[in-house]
Amino acid sequence: MCRLKKTIYLDTTIPSYLFDERKELKYPCDITKEWWEEESQNFNIFISVETIAELNSGNYPRKTEILDFIHNIKQLQTEKAIKDIALFYIKNKLMPNEILGDAIHLAYASYYKMDYLLTWNCNHLANANKKQHIKIINSKLDLFTPEITTPLELFTER
Repeated sequence: MCRLKKTIYLDTTIPSYLFDERKELKYPCDITKEWWEEESQNFNIFISVETIAELNSGNYPRKTEILDFIHNIKQLQTEKAIKDIALFYIKNKLMPNEILGDAIHLAYASYYKMDYLLTWNCNHLANANKKQHIKIINSKLDLFTPEITTPLELFTER
């Protein structure tokens, strides 16, 4: 039986944590590196122009390596509907006004029916308190709701 690989949308935190060596981020960075080495080949992985733009404009350690790394990840096409979805999220208080990027990441993952949105952003994305609100808003928009998770939760059984 042929089993299709599940899809993952990466927000900015995943590629940046693969190269980050700051002591205060050691645990999530180590988990991200371990997940990438052990699990990433089991998925079809995607990014967006938003991920690329955030990585280009941010002040990240080893930025050149990050940008080289993401060059090989499949990029989802930009659609006008994605920005409209993100603005609807903000209008309905799903995401804060000042952080359009988080809303855009969720909009991409929802619009393209990604199985997972992989992130370390536990304030606005991978937050159990937001899951029901996200499902309600996406239901109003007739959108798929991806599982929003961290790499820690996406290891196969060991």
